[in-house]
Amino acid sequence: MMLRVGLLLVTIAVVAAVTAPLMAPHDPALQALAHRLEGPTLNHPFGLDELGRDVFSRILFGARVSLLVGLSVVSVSSVIGLALGLLGGYMGGAVDQGISRVMDVLMAFPGILLAIALVAVRGPSLVNIVFALSIIGWVSYARLARSQVLKLRELEFVQAARALGAGLPRILVRHILPGTLPALIVQATLGMAGAIIAEASLSFLGLGVQPPTPSWGAMLDAGRAHLLDAPHLTLFPGLSIALLVIGFNLLGDGLRDYIAPR
Repeated sequence: MMLRVGLLLVTIAVVAAVTAPLMAPHDPALQALAHRLEGPTLNHPFGLDELGRDVFSRILFGARVSLLVGLSVVSVSSVIGLALGLLGGYMGGAVDQGISRVMDVLMAFPGILLAIALVAVRGPSLVNIVFALSIIGWVSYARLARSQVLKLRELEFVQAARALGAGLPRILVRHILPGTLPALIVQATLGMAGAIIAEASLSFLGLGVQPPTPSWGAMLDAGRAHLLDAPHLTLFPGLSIALLVIGFNLLGDGLRDYIAPR
């Protein structure tokens, strides 16, 4: 049940992001100052913001930013973390110790504070958000891959491959990597939720994508000044973030329950 609900929520978000130019009833940057802060109507189902822009259209285009950041961060983090986790877990010794110490150092800092510092230094942009979150995000994938490798490297089929003279790349890619992928797929879905929250947090602080590009976090920040007279400005972006994060969490939990017995 969790898997189906999570998959449904994520699918809706992906479809909305991909088809945003077709589904959006208005240009997300089009301003109608004479009607600013108007509540939901048939023509503007989510109302208008402080500049008279259609909130529903901006929600659709904002989904593109959230999913793009989430997918980019998970892709970069998982590749780096998987490579280092496989290498450290299989090689052991000084290689494993070196990688583990780097992970310990990064884990000693609160992730979001480190991301804020990196983006503040490099400047707010989509590329810098992905860079900052990837610098932190690879650690969880490396730890998970390393723990899987420590179990797999002692199994008979790996020892047999080593005895037959198989090289390190072949053993890692052909024999060990497939055994780590199920757990990493689950971690990736949960990592998407974390990356979306982190991007929204950075955008909320003004360190995300810059106007006029729509971002759910920036929309929340702009709506804070109108909590009483225009609550729809925070309600709909907040619901969008919550539903998408819940969707990825449910998808990850469902995949874990589906994969674990196998």
